Amino acid sequence: MRLLFILFVLSIGFSACGPNYHFEQAYPIQDNSWQQADTLDFVVEIEDTLQIYNLYLDVEHQTDYPFQNIYLMIHTEFPSGQRIHERVSVDMADKAGRWYGDCNSESCQLRVNIQQGAFFNAQGPHKITVEQYMRLDPLPGIRNVAFRVEKTKNRRS
Repeated sequence: MRLLFILFVLSIGFSACGPNYHFEQAYPIQDNSWQQADTLDFVVEIEDTLQIYNLYLDVEHQTDYPFQNIYLMIHTEFPSGQRIHERVSVDMADKAGRWYGDCNSESCQLRVNIQQGAFFNAQGPHKITVEQYMRLDPLPGIRNVAFRVEKTKNRRS
């Protein structure tokens, strides 16, 4: 019984120290080969427009991924129906070919900081769509793509 109590206290302590994600969702890429037609949709429900967030994209790729970077098209659809999009180049390796991120012998996990100190002007669902925007279709070597919205301790005034 005492051991159970200690494990319970430790689990609460460790969970309290981690990031405070308002939203997180991951998509495994089938056969590690990302088709351009396979867009990834993330719908983030926003209730508090004063909250400040950090936005992250996590890309897991194989160590034999054939490029130094990946081009992504990121679309945002607001509750009003307005849509914006932006092409983003994500560097995955340095010029010498050393991978960024946390790597093992088979794959690398790279966290991409999309925006620090972000806020949402409207309540409701915000749809973030991510698509690979490379010349090669399908794009080999991509295992998983995740989007995370982290709550900060800050609020807009």
